[in-house]
Amino acid sequence: MGKTYERIDGRLRSFIEAQHLFFTATAPLGAEGTVNLSPKGVSGSFAVLDERTVAYLDFAGSTSETIAHLRENGRVTLMWCAFQGPPNIVRVHGRGEPVFRDDPRFGGLLSHFPAVDPSAHGLRAIIVVTAELIRDSCGFAVPYMSYDEDRSLHADRFRRDDDASLSAYFEKKPDIATSIDGLPGLPLPLPPLPEPAPPAG
Repeated sequence: MGKTYERIDGRLRSFIEAQHLFFTATAPLGAEGTVNLSPKGVSGSFAVLDERTVAYLDFAGSTSETIAHLRENGRVTLMWCAFQGPPNIVRVHGRGEPVFRDDPRFGGLLSHFPAVDPSAHGLRAIIVVTAELIRDSCGFAVPYMSYDEDRSLHADRFRRDDDASLSAYFEKKPDIATSIDGLPGLPLPLPPLPEPAPPAG
């Protein structure tokens, strides 16, 4: 039987932070628009900011569907599955916002991800999600699968780029500045990547 939670803490937070993979789901408002579902899995690229707020790093990719949908309507669902240990599925339904490189909040948010070299993955934005509904479910049908290690291919590809070449790469892609459905996506040209803010205190 599923349970609803008021906040992300305790065992729920420990479960979320222990997973190597999670999924994001977004959709445009239009009935004919394209629903998007994306896997996220670079170690260290997800953070719990407080009991109702989480964030993850949005890296270079072939499209900008999540960014476009969040800019239009903000709706997002994040999902984690237990592939090892006791079965469990956790969903966070909420409102998301892409925080871009030139946003004054960017450096402070980036400091929550000390294990990730942002220049190695073509960091485009930081997605901040405020939870409105937090639920779990049984996960009895989720198979056992083991985690071996992160793939190096993404970092190997994008660590070769500086800000200018990364921006040029995005400008050549048809579904980056606008989504598949023509919604505004990633603002271009890409601003320089700021340094993380020093830790508070």
